Amino acid sequence: MVVVVVPMELVGVRVEVPANTPVVILREQTGAQRLLPIVIGTPEASSIHAALEGIQSPRPLTHDLLVEVLKQLDTSLDRIVVTEIRDHVFYAELHLVTSGHPHVVSCRPSDAIAVAVRTRSPIFATEGLLLQAGQHPVEIADETDDEAIIDEFRDFLDDLDPDDFKGE
Repeated sequence: MVVVVVPMELVGVRVEVPANTPVVILREQTGAQRLLPIVIGTPEASSIHAALEGIQSPRPLTHDLLVEVLKQLDTSLDRIVVTEIRDHVFYAELHLVTSGHPHVVSCRPSDAIAVAVRTRSPIFATEGLLLQAGQHPVEIADETDDEAIIDEFRDFLDDLDPDDFKGE
């Protein structure tokens, strides 16, 4: 079975109120530019945000440590793929290459994204997941910036119950 993957870009990490729930938002790079919201934990949101802002800790944090371990083992992160959602839980994969040999490791999307940001690795989602959980942005005349898209999406998130996602 061939799995179709779609290139995604990280729009950002936002805390949605009133539930104070961190949400990472991915956007399809081409085509319909569907949005993929994923509810994540606060530590993972902080880690992704720190990496996006270039904030360095005096000692490596968990995701920094993983990146350093990969370097020491001469392993590269080829890409990450957010693969599916089952029982309100999202799944992802790290696609690693060691000595020319591919390896796939299952993980939480938030961890995969945190490592991908640090290594500048591409982010993908499966077409099946986008069909199931992707959101089509509302057309806004003459507004194409990220904030406009996020504002549209906030309206959608206001109607969500965090229990619908149960973290990851």
